[in-house]
Amino acid sequence: MKTEESFWFKVIIILSLVIVSALAFLFFGPRPERMEGSLDVSALPLFNAVLNGISSVLLVAAFIFIRQKKIDLHRRTMLTAFGISAMFLVSYVTYHWFMRGPKLYEGEWTTLYYFILLTHIPLAAVILPMAMVTLNRGWRGIIDKHRRIARITLPIWLYVSVTGVLLYLMLY
Repeated sequence: MKTEESFWFKVIIILSLVIVSALAFLFFGPRPERMEGSLDVSALPLFNAVLNGISSVLLVAAFIFIRQKKIDLHRRTMLTAFGISAMFLVSYVTYHWFMRGPKLYEGEWTTLYYFILLTHIPLAAVILPMAMVTLNRGWRGIIDKHRRIARITLPIWLYVSVTGVLLYLMLY
């Protein structure tokens, strides 16, 4: 059992590092000429905010289901939330492949905006492996370890999802 968990932990860490590195490359790396603007991705920020909102609702619903001991509903809802978050990640990467750099904040709540942004970014990077480890442990029935990490994963994942929506509302 320990060997299998160790294997999946290594896979999750490697996958997380690859994804975070790809995102860093999108923001800071070179890009083929004429890539920016070659595809209209202007609707993707709204789509991403909607996906984050759906993920938030699903996370709260899954929490309610587990409190009610509706384990199958909890499991299905969490897998759906993970799928929605994966869709967000694909859409986010697509947007940033075709659009250079982040949109600048021009509102009146600068301090709040940057507080949210500067907490959102590192937590978004951390939640990826945490969510995968949590789901892996739940899926494989390692319930004690699943519960322990889920108590940390849920609030972080929820914070990242909700602040993703807030950042969109503040920018657009």
